[in-house]
Amino acid sequence: MKINSLQIEIDGIDKEILRYLMEDARKPILQIAAKIGISGAAIHQRLRKLEQAGVIAGSRFIVNTKVLGYSTMAFVGIYLEKASNNPEVVKELRKIPEVLESHYTTGDWSILIKIICRDNEHLMQLLNHKIQPISGVSRTETFISLEQQIERQIQL
Repeated sequence: MKINSLQIEIDGIDKEILRYLMEDARKPILQIAAKIGISGAAIHQRLRKLEQAGVIAGSRFIVNTKVLGYSTMAFVGIYLEKASNNPEVVKELRKIPEVLESHYTTGDWSILIKIICRDNEHLMQLLNHKIQPISGVSRTETFISLEQQIERQIQL
């Protein structure tokens, strides 16, 4: 597989290494090496190449937000007064810790954000006191997620 903008070749071994690490980023390199049938040094070398090319952008722990008391996930479509307000609105959204993602979109909204809240009351407080008062926001449209049914990365 060739990544167009970077012109890096990803072969079957690279894909296999990535599949193992996407499944569990803490999987020991030597365990992956044994399953693939190459040395641990070769795995390290390939990982370094993939990181330098930007194919791998880090690893992270996944926190179970429900265990921490955040049970309401919502998506909020944000209508802007003018498209030129986007940079300032996003700057203000970055200050709100509950905003997990922000996407500049086509369609009815200019921005679509994903937020996590303790409950519906917390969601209402965020909308009324932090998001809707941002200068440049004309209105919002909110969708509460009842259940996340699919979560995955791209398959290689």
